[in-house]
Amino acid sequence: MERAIVHMDLDTFFVSCERLVNSELNGVPLIIGGGDRGVVSSCSYEARKFGVRSAMPMKMALRLCPQAKVVKGDMELYSKMSHTVTEVIEESAPLMEKASIDEFYLDLTGMDKFFGAYKWTNELGTKIEKETGLPISYALSTNKTVSKIGTGESKPHGHREIPFLGVQSFLNPLSIKKMPMVGNATFQLFSRVGIRTIGTLSEMPVEVLQQMIGKNGADLWKKANGIDEAPVVPYSERKSISKERTFSSDTMDVKEVKGLIAGMAEQLAHQLRQEKWLTSTVVIKIRYSNFDTETKQCRVSYTSSDHTLARVALELFDKIYTRRMRLRLVGLRFTDLVHGSYQMNLFEDNAELISLYQAMDNIKNRFGSSAVGRAVGFDFLR
Repeated sequence: MERAIVHMDLDTFFVSCERLVNSELNGVPLIIGGGDRGVVSSCSYEARKFGVRSAMPMKMALRLCPQAKVVKGDMELYSKMSHTVTEVIEESAPLMEKASIDEFYLDLTGMDKFFGAYKWTNELGTKIEKETGLPISYALSTNKTVSKIGTGESKPHGHREIPFLGVQSFLNPLSIKKMPMVGNATFQLFSRVGIRTIGTLSEMPVEVLQQMIGKNGADLWKKANGIDEAPVVPYSERKSISKERTFSSDTMDVKEVKGLIAGMAEQLAHQLRQEKWLTSTVVIKIRYSNFDTETKQCRVSYTSSDHTLARVALELFDKIYTRRMRLRLVGLRFTDLVHGSYQMNLFEDNAELISLYQAMDNIKNRFGSSAVGRAVGFDFLR
């Protein structure tokens, strides 16, 4: 049976949410971000016409578009709207995967027997826009890769169907930049040998691609040829992540405990970023030597940044550790999670700090989570 996979993507999601609550922002160049040293988290199509892009330093963005309206951003609002869209889709779709805060995959395979899958998708898109007020783009095709590229080519506020027999003619003329696996470094590498379109890439011998970029070469060749067997994974929201440490000997060494908490916060924040989560609640747990257990929590703006989460966790520890008694256990938990990428929430962090996190994450991904860390907590997690 031919698969029917839909990719849906909310158009300039943060911008659209802000415009829902403030109609004065409609039609004007809008940048979501914060601070002169911060980065652009999202921007409107009016701002993109001037060259503004996500992750661009705010100073550069405002030089390109000085008339832009800048809004700090409200992750709580974005999370609420994302949840609303998720509920609308879940009510109708037989199988849904939530890929990020504003991106969804649906598996409609077999629906053509009873009801046209594309017609059904159009009706769902209309329902989402009517019930949420948010514009959405989508595409229906035979797999996740083609439908995702199709959505990108349909933006803004568009939709299309790419049937099996039309997949290759759709893909061939497009730039390889349109493929999800191709970043700037890979694009530059391929460009130097004359590979600039998906059609050219699809005609390359697999062995050559593997020599150029390693084991991903075969996967990239398949996707350039419209082949992608990745399933739509049923959606389930993760509630929390946590770490605990039971001391080999009960301790009153506050410096040691604080170092451990800082190290836990760093490792958990790295896990959040890798799994594309943001947290809004920090919970500290301690257990005294007599087994009395206490917890304390604090709400924060949605984030996955080490320095913010570690600071809050240490502040909570200072408030909860009130007895002059040895500790048996300490734990840290991040809860109330929502899907979102690291740069989404750094409305006040500067570009240098973001680059630092990205570099540390790359080292951890390659050599393990204990390969690099902040000095305050590094020794306690090795």
